[in-house]
Amino acid sequence: MFGVLGPVTAWDGAGNAIDLKGPRHRAVLARLIIARGRVVPVGRLVDDLWTAPPEGAVAAVRTFVAALRRALEPERPPRARPRLLVTEGPGYALRTSDVDAWWFEDAASATSPARLEEALARWRGPAYADFADEPWTQAERSRLAELRLRTVERLGEARLSRGLAAEAVPDLDAHTSDHPWREDAWRLLALALYRSGRQGDALAVLRRARALLVEELGVDPGPSLQRLEADILRQDDHLGGDAAARVWSRTAAAYDRTVASGARSRLESAAGLLRDLAVTGGGGLEAAREHRMAAIAAAEELGDAELTARMIGAYDVPAIWTRSDDPHQAAQVVAAAERALTALPPARAADGRPLDGHAVDGPGAEGRAAIRARLLATIALESRGTRSTRGMEAARQAEAIARRLDDPALLAFALNAVFMQTFTRTGLAPERDRIGAELVALAGRHGLVNAEILGHLVRLQARSALADFSAADRHASAADALAARHERPLVTVFTEWYRAMRQAATGQASESAYRDAAALLDGAGMPGLENGLLPLALLSLRVLDDRPAPIEPLDWGPYEPWARPLVLLARNRPAEAAAAVRRVPDPPRDLLQEALWCLAARAAIAVGDRTTMLRARAALTPAKRELAGAASGLLTLGPVKTHLADLVRAL
Repeated sequence: MFGVLGPVTAWDGAGNAIDLKGPRHRAVLARLIIARGRVVPVGRLVDDLWTAPPEGAVAAVRTFVAALRRALEPERPPRARPRLLVTEGPGYALRTSDVDAWWFEDAASATSPARLEEALARWRGPAYADFADEPWTQAERSRLAELRLRTVERLGEARLSRGLAAEAVPDLDAHTSDHPWREDAWRLLALALYRSGRQGDALAVLRRARALLVEELGVDPGPSLQRLEADILRQDDHLGGDAAARVWSRTAAAYDRTVASGARSRLESAAGLLRDLAVTGGGGLEAAREHRMAAIAAAEELGDAELTARMIGAYDVPAIWTRSDDPHQAAQVVAAAERALTALPPARAADGRPLDGHAVDGPGAEGRAAIRARLLATIALESRGTRSTRGMEAARQAEAIARRLDDPALLAFALNAVFMQTFTRTGLAPERDRIGAELVALAGRHGLVNAEILGHLVRLQARSALADFSAADRHASAADALAARHERPLVTVFTEWYRAMRQAATGQASESAYRDAAALLDGAGMPGLENGLLPLALLSLRVLDDRPAPIEPLDWGPYEPWARPLVLLARNRPAEAAAAVRRVPDPPRDLLQEALWCLAARAAIAVGDRTTMLRARAALTPAKRELAGAASGLLTLGPVKTHLADLVRAL
């Protein structure tokens, strides 16, 4: 990781600072970072490093570059090509996406207070602090400084929108003191004070802002500050948030007064709240994920296996994407569910029917069977994307129990788990379509809104894989209508990505459509979906047009092993590309496995790697009637049969 939010520095994979030698070395590095992957000619570096370049300046720059290469890639063998600081044409370029300022730019557009706080914590001082007087840093320093100030204000807005007015006050107070000319900062501070019950302080802040603006700049406060002051004086209702917020706060206060702090019902109430929170949008999903494991751990501490099982199984949040947002937490949840399964007494119905493969009678047996089914469904959902057979086994058991109990909500949860386990090979879109159809019908009969939306999204994906876009369009519209009616904002992420993919699949490819769709992921709280997706989608457009991969550094996320060979080929590095093809692993068992196999096939054909071609052909043959990648509902590389035909010719 390279750092420019403060003095220019770099850290190795363990987080240790790398010795970058002298100030001229760091200046070269800083100048290349500012270029954002573009080549900087040696002559430009000389002009930027010296006001009056000395004799031998060009040789000195080359010396600085050589020293930087040794520092940044200490394990690189002699005469091997550098991977990071490369020579291209008349100059040098830095091939990386790991720069703290670039990460900050992405994070600064989030809506989650936690992510905005994390972004601001990256700042170690003014950007490019050790080159503050250099003309070539001025524009970038100014841009980043303004972005940081706006991010402080975005954090204030995010906290206010979540009812965290008192928490917003200290940072906004310091912000206005350091930057007294920013009227929006004064507005946010006054509003935060008012919502914290400090009406007098809010008015005092607005008076202080007026005095500074009038006395120092000779201007009156803008309309927003004037309007806020008037609204505070008459205690306008809209300042305190909407009516729903007031009802929520009063209900929460009543709950706190009434329910004992140690009551088990508090934990069960928290479980239901986390489930509801997860479907309200990015901030809610992040918060639910953050607190879920703590709630499970609290239940386990009480030593009540059934309570713990109910806590785990209550989180029946619909899942449509096959890559976990937090694999570490997913593994923890699976382990907790397995412990609860072991501790629970087995169950059998009163008439003797086995409900879960065990044979124990007794009161409450059917209830315990339902709890076991929810635990099994949870295991299957949280095991998605892995190669363990446990996930499919658990999903099928959960489905069987739900059908015996004739429990619609439980069956919908179990069908979601089965869906997540239908990726054992390529070409299974028809099976997933059947699951989606049952979900839509079941949920429609029993008013299960979340499951009905899930069913439409499953069918959108499956019909896209089968190139049935008229049906996929209907499911996208149905999901959007339900989402609008029931306030499920995350649905739009998937339907808008689908519409961008549909354009590409029907010959109307547009990078701007994918970039607009990617903007919806900012703050959506779905890193498992977001990470690397936009570069992969843009690469898919190039494959459709038979163009080479992009050569600029991009964050490919988990898709790097399959994109890297094509990028190396585009950079005219065939030997490295061939080596990368030999290392290409089998794709994860998920919605993009057909797409990744097609990328591997394309690269293998280009370098003549027969072994990888045979692997790709065997993997893709079951999907010969599908569109590669379209099962994701997000991107496509065209018909699988086209890629298979290319493989057959090459072989």
